Order: sequence, then C-alpha cells, then structure tokens
Amino acid sequence: MDDTVTGVKLASASLEPDPAPGQPRRRGWIKWVVAVALALIAILAFQHYEDIAPSTEDARNGGKPAGPPAQSVGAATIAAGDIPLTISALGTVTPLATVTIRTQISGQLQQIGFTEGQIVKAGDFLAQIDARPYQATLAQAQGQLAKDTALYAQAQADLARYQTLNRQDSISHQQVDDQVYLVQQYKAAMASDQAQIDAANLNINYCRILSPVGGRVGLRQVDAGNYVQSSDANGIVVITQIQPISVVFSTPEDNLPEIMARMKVDSALPVTVLDRANIKQLATGSLTTIDNQIDTTTGTVKLRATFANDDGALFPQQFVNVVLLVDTMKGAIVAPNAAIQQGAPGSFVYLVKDDGTVAVRKVKIGPTANGMTAVTSGLEAGDKVVIDGADRLRDGAKVAIAAPPGAAAPDVSGDAPSGGHQRRHKKDQPGAAGFAPATPSGGPPAP
Repeated sequence: MDDTVTGVKLASASLEPDPAPGQPRRRGWIKWVVAVALALIAILAFQHYEDIAPSTEDARNGGKPAGPPAQSVGAATIAAGDIPLTISALGTVTPLATVTIRTQISGQLQQIGFTEGQIVKAGDFLAQIDARPYQATLAQAQGQLAKDTALYAQAQADLARYQTLNRQDSISHQQVDDQVYLVQQYKAAMASDQAQIDAANLNINYCRILSPVGGRVGLRQVDAGNYVQSSDANGIVVITQIQPISVVFSTPEDNLPEIMARMKVDSALPVTVLDRANIKQLATGSLTTIDNQIDTTTGTVKLRATFANDDGALFPQQFVNVVLLVDTMKGAIVAPNAAIQQGAPGSFVYLVKDDGTVAVRKVKIGPTANGMTAVTSGLEAGDKVVIDGADRLRDGAKVAIAAPPGAAAPDVSGDAPSGGHQRRHKKDQPGAAGFAPATPSGGPPAP
C-alpha cells in the first residue's frame, strides 16, 4: 500500500512543469511597475481633489474661488490747496556797510574805546590819538592870525590918512595905491591864518575817532601805544553793519522776466533764508533790488534781499539757502509727493476705488512745495490715492487701507475686559479640538 501511494506521488510530481530560470526576476519587475502606477494614480487623484475641493476662504465666500490677498497700503485723500511758486538759490550774507576804521592823521594811539565783538552805534567813541602836536599848531596859527589882524588894522588906518592927504594933493597917487595893496595883503594873510586854525581844529577832531556806522566791532588790529598813520593797511578795527543786513544770491536769467513782472505789482517780494543744511529757517525779508546786468559767463543775474536781523541770526559772509516767493497758485488740486509715481505712462498715481481695488490714473503735475505737488489734470478733490506701498501694486490689485500711525488697534480680545488679560485653555487655542477660527461677518465658518 505504501508503494502505491508513493508511486502516485512520484507520478504527480513528474507531471508538473519545471520553472523557467528567469521567471522570479520577471515577477519582481512586474511588482515595481504596478507600485509606480498606483503611486501616479494616487498623486493625480490628490491633485484633482485639491482642484475640486473648496478652500477655507472659498467656503467663507459662499463657495466662490478666492482671489489673492489684499495688500496693506497707506492712502491719502486729494484736496484743494495753495501751492507757492518759489525760486531757490544759494546766497551769501553781505553787510550793507563794512568800514575799516583808519586814522586820518599820524600820531600815537593813546586809548582804545571799544571791546572786540561789541555792538556800537554811529557816533560811539572808538579810539584817541595824541592831540598835543595839533593843539600846538592851532595856538601858533591863532597867534599868527592875531598879528596879521593888527597889521591889517594899521594898514587900513594908514590908507585912510593917505587918502585924505591925496585929496589935499599932499602925496602922490602911487603911495595911496601901494597902501591899498598892502591892506589887501594883510587881509589875505588873515584868511590864510584862519585856514590854518581850521585845519588845526580839524586835526584835533580827527584825534578822537568815532564810529561812522552802527554794527559789530571786529578784532582789534593795533594796540594802544603804537604810532599809527593813515597809510596803515589794516587800520585799527573793522565794523560791519548787521542790522539790517542783506543776502546776495544769483538766479538764472530765464527767471528774470517773471521776477520783474511781479516786482511791478508787488515791490517787496517775500524772501526766506534757511541754514546750510536747508532745514532751519533763519530769517524772512524782502527782495530789495536786482543788479543792472547779467553775468555773461554764467547766464545769471544777482539779486539782493534785505533782512531786519533783529536776533542776529544772519552773520556776515554766511552761506545760506534762499527761497524767493514769486507767486502763489491758489485753489490747486494737490497730492502728496509720495503719491506721484513715474513709469511707462509717465506720471501716474494708484487711485483707490470703492470696491477696494486700485487703478492706474495718469496725471499731469505742476509745481512742488512743502511735500505737496500740484496736479493739473487727472485727479479731483475727494479722490483717494496710495501714498505708501505703491511699489508692490499693479492695476486692479486689491488693497486694504492701513490705519494711520498712532491709531488705536482693533479689539480682538473677545469678552476680555479692556487692559486685562484673558487666559485660554488648551481646547480654546487655535487649531485645537472644538475651536473655530473667527470668520468675517456674514460668512460661514471654515470647515
């Protein structure tokens, strides 16, 4: 019986075909192909699901596809205003008078009557020269005048006697004529003596030096005790008038017709001067005069403006920036300089529309002043334009107007008291189970 079963097993085994040598490799390759195909099918199915599945924002918008997020920008409302038409230039503070005090006579400097940097008025005492030599000359001239006066009186008396004797035919006519000439000589000598006296008095007056103008005294050029004379180059001191004071500046000749036309209407055009950094205002004054010729080498003309300078803010030879107000454009449509963009269309702005989007609006611009630009066409009062964040915008982009600096932030604390702190449990944290993010008013909750 065992032999029978064994024979059956051997017969059945002999009926099975022998496996091919490459069959295990072929089966492994087929498995890899099937795996890759299933992976591709899964990826395509996931992408298709993302295309048809509504996003959270789509659900909030009623299932409609959501566009790109709104960009936060700063905006300003266009209004009407005045734009000053000005001419800017570089100027130099120039005193109306600069006087070098020199002695008009020679002598020893006995006294200095000023302090360096002092403000003096016209007629104030400055210096004293030794007057004794000139006083001696005056006394000598006065003595000579007294002598010539006596001689003149004597000659006149003799002339009267000679004329009486001449009428009696007692003396010759020649003797009378000679006496007439002698009287005239003494009279001329008296005039010369008087001139010497006047010259001596004048020199004595010159010994006391007074200020010819009011202004600031500079550094002393010579000390007391020195011998000074009129040929000294540096003199004794220099005085510059600072109240009032002027500023000399140049402007291109193209601006001259406009300035001349305005001066016929308003003889005192306002002028403002600012410091070297063009930040701080130093003084305000008015245009005084225009030079009588144009500099052919530079094509500019010089102008002078005068300032009271009561506070002494302007200093002689100081470099300043000058702003001359020629006219004012009243009731112009003005926009902040930050709103004006330059590009392929030329000058343009981003106009904020009622639907929360922006549109490129081409504009024509005019003068600029105080951070504002006059817009001659393209905008109207009440329009809202982007002034911050325009570099990230394009035509039709959705925007959100950012709150101005210093504005109160919106309250997002729910029922928490003002200024308090509300502690959340773990289940109330965003993303935790049972917490639904806040949705815009009227929109469905996010899935």
